This record gives sequence, C-alpha cells and structure tokens, in this order.
Amino acid sequence: MLPADRRVCPVSLVSGCNRARCYNACLEEAILEPAEIARLATDIASEKQATDVVLLDVRASCSFADYFLICSGDSERQLKAIWEEILETLKDRGVLPLHKEGVRGSGWLLADYGAVVIHIFAPAEREFYQLEELWKDAVPVLRIQ
Repeated sequence: MLPADRRVCPVSLVSGCNRARCYNACLEEAILEPAEIARLATDIASEKQATDVVLLDVRASCSFADYFLICSGDSERQLKAIWEEILETLKDRGVLPLHKEGVRGSGWLLADYGAVVIHIFAPAEREFYQLEELWKDAVPVLRIQ
C-alpha cells in the first residue's frame, strides 16, 4: 500500500480537501493505485489502436512519478480519440489529472496524474523527443507494438 501522499485521491482532487484529513474517507471510495491507473490507461490506448504503446516503471530513476505511459497515434484524429477516452474513463473512475498539456496539432499531449504521466505523441514528435531513450534506465512493464 502506498503512503497517502503518493495516492491519487479523488476527493482531494475534486474538492481541494487536505489529503491527510480525507484519506480515511477516500479509502472507502474506489481509489486507484498508480499501477492500476497506468494499466487502465494502457488498455485504453491499446483499444483505441495506439501504436508502440510502452509502459515504463520510472520509480528507481524519477522523483516525481512512478509510471510513464508513452504511445503514438497515426493522425490528429486518433491522438484526440486516445486522449479523450483516457481522460473520460479515468474521470468516470474518480481520477482527474493534476495537469494537462498540449493542444490540437501540437503532436504531443500530456496528462499528469501525479504518480502516472501519460504521453501521447504523433510519430514525428515521438522520434524527436525520444523519451524512451531519455528514461532508458526505467523498467519496461509492457510494450505493445
């Protein structure tokens, strides 16, 4: 079980409450562990036909996250479909991103869920930024070609 400050707490994200005070109440709700969030997002990306889906365990080499999900879409429309489905499904499970970056046409969309960071790339941007090379010390959990 992760300490309270490493969990994604739907109550604190929605209402802005103090995690320490609401933590016990949140345990009664469906709190997803970071690994569950990462796995669910990976499944969604795969279902939406994302290409080269990679889930990395970055805990040993990163101080701000536990997992990176990196995937690509072949078109702007596909990038948007992957992005929207991940955001909507996690929202339905009570998990909201702490931060989102990227705009239509940028070729890189990012959703930061605290312990899980999701990167959705167009092929050219993925090749340019080479996140897998940057985080080469990370442990690959899953790769779907």
